Amino acid sequence: MIDDAILTTAEALLERCKAAGVMVATAESCTGGLIAATLTAIAGSSAVVDRGFVTYSNEAKSDLVGVPAALIEAHGAVSEPVARAMAEGAVARSRADIAVSVTGVAGPSGGSAEKPVGLVWFGCARRGGPTVSLHHVFPGDRMAIRKATVVEALRLVGAAI
Repeated sequence: MIDDAILTTAEALLERCKAAGVMVATAESCTGGLIAATLTAIAGSSAVVDRGFVTYSNEAKSDLVGVPAALIEAHGAVSEPVARAMAEGAVARSRADIAVSVTGVAGPSGGSAEKPVGLVWFGCARRGGPTVSLHHVFPGDRMAIRKATVVEALRLVGAAI
């Protein structure tokens, strides 16, 4: 499912995190744990990966990482405010220094004119630091969108070190 190039990127990221003494957490919706699975596919990842939250449902976003239900209702699960809250909640509810979150529409259905298939919002929170958010609309099928999301999430964590 995850190709060798992505695993090589993840391995390099883990080494950088380890050298910096940084722990990482993930809060994942559209990837269903694929970011955490990519990181933990590498031997020794337990020195860096604290935990992964799979927050696929709106209730899980609220229960596991503390996203206010009113925020989801106001903006929708696939939105910048929710991605930011997911990342910040993952930092608050873990031992991690950095948390990355993803929420999106992986398809093939579920998209709309406002939130098309391929839209993914990212959040990256650093304990005691700012939270970065951004979005992409990735092309391709469900697997291509999820893989592109993993790659971007790894890049965001790397930028936060």
